[in-house]
Amino acid sequence: MGNPKFYDFCVHAVPDGENTIEQLTVLSRHLGYSGITLANHSDKLPQSRPELPSTNEFEVFRGIELVEENPSKLHGLIGKFRKLVDVLIVHGGSETINRAALENPRVDILNHPAFDKSSGLNQVLAKAAAENNVAIGLTLRPFLHSRGPRRIRLLSDLRANLDLARKYDVPLILSSDAVSCFDLRSPMEALALAEICGLDEHEALEAMTTVPERIISRNRPGPGYIREGIEVLEEGDFF
Repeated sequence: MGNPKFYDFCVHAVPDGENTIEQLTVLSRHLGYSGITLANHSDKLPQSRPELPSTNEFEVFRGIELVEENPSKLHGLIGKFRKLVDVLIVHGGSETINRAALENPRVDILNHPAFDKSSGLNQVLAKAAAENNVAIGLTLRPFLHSRGPRRIRLLSDLRANLDLARKYDVPLILSSDAVSCFDLRSPMEALALAEICGLDEHEALEAMTTVPERIISRNRPGPGYIREGIEVLEEGDFF
């Protein structure tokens, strides 16, 4: 790979995070990224549809991280937002939500699958992820903000999921999950942290370059592509 383009596919801006998307964009570009995804949680969307400050050299993709504890309602949210975003992420954390996300080919990424004393994945779910081309998100912020037993548990869960992803050839996405500019890391720092977490250099590089590019290519089928959908959403929300 000559000069890879690096992407951070999960950052949270106000009102979900502490900084504006403009501030996150300026710093991400300075750190060496070619693009980021604004992926506010679905329960913390801005009141008006934000203009994303993209240029030819740097692009901000429109995304969302769906938060829902009911699988049926989650499928409804997926249908509601799929045509409105470039990157659709599900915030996992229970067996039923993880299963609903990984069995739905309209989902791009499952973040935070772990719950209770489980890493969140098993052989059945990993196989579903591979069959439906749903990437498993590896997020750095929880690891960076944890200490002691909590960090050990996060590393154990991550490595268990990594073993399953390798066995079933599940795509991986490495992102900051930043809620402020202080959570952002340069691509080289992120790659080094990923290797500490158990990824090899090739896996970490793919998780920040080729896998994000494949997601965008899949969701933007061609140069004449126009995203369908109603931009003014229900219940007064804008997106």
